[in-house]
Amino acid sequence: MSKTFSNMFFSFVLAFISLFLLFPPPQCNALTLQDCKFDAIYQLGDSIADTGNLIRESPQSRFASLPYGQNFFKKATGRCSNGLLMIDYIAQSAGVPLLDAYLNPNATFSHGHGMNFAVAGSTALPVNVLLEKRIVASVTNSSLSTQLDWMFTYFNGICYDDKDCHEKLKRSLFMVGEIGGNDYGYALFQGKTLEEVTAMVSDVVQAIKDAATRVIESGALRVIIPGIFPVGCFPIYLTGFQTNDSTAYDELHCLKGLNNFSMYHNERLQQAIQELTLQHPNIAIVYGDYYNTFLGLLRQARLLRFDVKSVQKACCGVGGEYNFNLTRDCGGPDVPVCPNPDDHISWDGVHLTQKAYNTMASWLIHDIFPKLQCFNPLI
Repeated sequence: MSKTFSNMFFSFVLAFISLFLLFPPPQCNALTLQDCKFDAIYQLGDSIADTGNLIRESPQSRFASLPYGQNFFKKATGRCSNGLLMIDYIAQSAGVPLLDAYLNPNATFSHGHGMNFAVAGSTALPVNVLLEKRIVASVTNSSLSTQLDWMFTYFNGICYDDKDCHEKLKRSLFMVGEIGGNDYGYALFQGKTLEEVTAMVSDVVQAIKDAATRVIESGALRVIIPGIFPVGCFPIYLTGFQTNDSTAYDELHCLKGLNNFSMYHNERLQQAIQELTLQHPNIAIVYGDYYNTFLGLLRQARLLRFDVKSVQKACCGVGGEYNFNLTRDCGGPDVPVCPNPDDHISWDGVHLTQKAYNTMASWLIHDIFPKLQCFNPLI
């Protein structure tokens, strides 16, 4: 064996071991959350977590028909993917049933295992507040405040009083987000500058912090608050803000300005979580690092057996360098679907494939589990 080959082999093995330690494979922690013995999971958020609320509001939504859901459910359920979402894998890991959508008329409200209030297209700020900023929330009026109203209506139906609610919810997991990405996305695609959108961050983060406060006051003991993705790596943004300026892109061919913005939001959100933790020292309030977890998919695409030539191309889409067209959405007429979605990280240019969500969920559970203090009585 040549010295050069030996060095290359050693480098590869070292890289693989580092990857394993940082991001263990899904099977290593698939059941970890069962140790927390959660009775229920409650989800607030947007299309990253919606399991069917938007399609009850808007039955003509493209998420209401195939190819959405094609590779797991064999039908559309309102999930913005070809199959399961991260919240589905989190529920499986916790040993609770997949969460019903609150607006689903067939939802089994009596089973007591939680509820999903997330709505695709939802915003952290109320739609009237966005309108004051001349930003139109074009998909839904059900913002984070609406979802909170639904949640407390639901709690009023399962709790006798506040004391009973606190007792029922103490063994529940609450997901407050991911949310806020749509506030910024609507603004950017409606012509707002990055500076104008940056000025929104304080209000968006405050809305998320206020939502988490209400959840904690209702009796939540364990709360996860995820950050936003590195949107500069997504086909929709790579297409919408494509430029010939090579200095605008980083080593992963993501738009640096947009990713810097995402990092700024996440930094402010983590500051808010620190403030909440000081105010509620007996509550486990955990940051969900969607940003770096997603970058892990891109950086380790080959080892994860994604097609490295397609990591920034949509599986379901058409046209351009990223297989994405702003006017020809997945699910539309004559918009093709790739033969093997598991080769792709991006499903439709905006959302991820089931395989990508599965891997992200596994890594996130590995990171979040010790911070939830499941073996520590918080009260």
